[in-house]
Amino acid sequence: MLRYLMMAVLAGFHVAASAQIRLPDVLSDNMVLQRNDSALLWGWAAPGEKIRIKASWKSTPDSAVATGNSIWKVKIRTPEGGGPYTISLRGRNTIELKNILIGEVWICSGQSNMEWSGNHGLPDIKAELATCADDQLRFFQVPKITSDHPQDDVPGVWTACDSNTLKPFSAVAYYFGKELRKKLGVPVALINSSWGGTPAEVWTPAELVTGAPALAAAAAKQGVANYRPHEPGKTYNAMIAPLTNFRIAGAIWYQGESNAHTANTYQPLMETLIGSWRKAWNIDFPFYYVQIAPFKHGPGTLRGSLLRESQSQTLSFPKTGMAVITDLVDDTTNIHPINKHDVGLRLAKIALGDHYGKKEGEFRSPAYDRMEKKNNQIVLHFKHAANGLELKNGKAKEWYIAGADRKFVPADVKVKGNTVTVSAKGIAEPEAVRFSFNNAAIGNIFSKEGLPVDPFRTDSWPEQ
Repeated sequence: MLRYLMMAVLAGFHVAASAQIRLPDVLSDNMVLQRNDSALLWGWAAPGEKIRIKASWKSTPDSAVATGNSIWKVKIRTPEGGGPYTISLRGRNTIELKNILIGEVWICSGQSNMEWSGNHGLPDIKAELATCADDQLRFFQVPKITSDHPQDDVPGVWTACDSNTLKPFSAVAYYFGKELRKKLGVPVALINSSWGGTPAEVWTPAELVTGAPALAAAAAKQGVANYRPHEPGKTYNAMIAPLTNFRIAGAIWYQGESNAHTANTYQPLMETLIGSWRKAWNIDFPFYYVQIAPFKHGPGTLRGSLLRESQSQTLSFPKTGMAVITDLVDDTTNIHPINKHDVGLRLAKIALGDHYGKKEGEFRSPAYDRMEKKNNQIVLHFKHAANGLELKNGKAKEWYIAGADRKFVPADVKVKGNTVTVSAKGIAEPEAVRFSFNNAAIGNIFSKEGLPVDPFRTDSWPEQ
């Protein structure tokens, strides 16, 4: 009899324990919720259990009931911004979430140049540590994990920016968020989900890659490595999918080096990635990314230039923007340029101008628009250069011109307004122009706002 009594007590204890309200780690103390939105709160509880939710910024409570799968969800309206606030959740147990802010939430992803932090010896971050403390700038660091299937939770904690939390955090993300804080005057949250060396395929739902023959063929060329995953969907499942219930303002992305050997499929791959993320979040959010920097990939290949070209072409996808950083490199043998400060600022400039409507001059790099032939010259017209172009530091660099024989030679260059005129002795009938179209090229023509011209070619001739 005693045995059955003990079994009943243990069974009752198991039911009581399983009835506990549980939340994903991203819903925790110190979090930042997206302002002026319907923030989704979700978690797990006993089937049929009613959860009462009271947010301190609201006069009326909300409630949810757990489904037969033990999942509950509820949307709550968020105000213009501010805090700190609290949220209490009451069922068979009570959870109190404290020190919550309302502001702008951005996810930051990619490979090592997004991951790079003060722990990698960046001098700019070292200089920030003494003055970086800001309770209104918060971080959530996603650990490096993979999964064969989409997950519903990811471990992590929310922290405020200070010298201890900044040092291991993404430097690009930090400078981006710091500038948003300065210009918007509201709390900013940064969710860093990045992994050095990863190709874009691992951040894309696997079925969207394997189901597209060209993408699948390119993904098959990703080699096995002992420092990162290579199979489609692995980091998406574990490091992105668990966050897709959490409302965000947008995403920033710095990746591409690991896809340079399959540059011809990078544009459709990125459009697939961006579209899949927007669908998963059910938000048509802006997606801003960094064009890969000049780097000596090795002789006999234009893989870096072709990847940059694919990134430029991805701008045709809605609500995207690209930071050109060809001038922010002091060593083209280092695939990790140390200047992350200006990279973050350029991303912030795009976000502020494009998404938030806070334009301070042109926020996009000058980009090739069209060309016209005039006798032995080609006149190139540029968009995003309304205030004109300017040449810095002497003679124009990295401009080449070719005739019908497709042999490119260095060009003579004249800059006037938002046009560049190129020519070369010996080419009476020019056909095409290329600018900075080699892996490690660093040009020196900028917009009046100081943004470098996006590398380009006017031809589509196959590489020999």
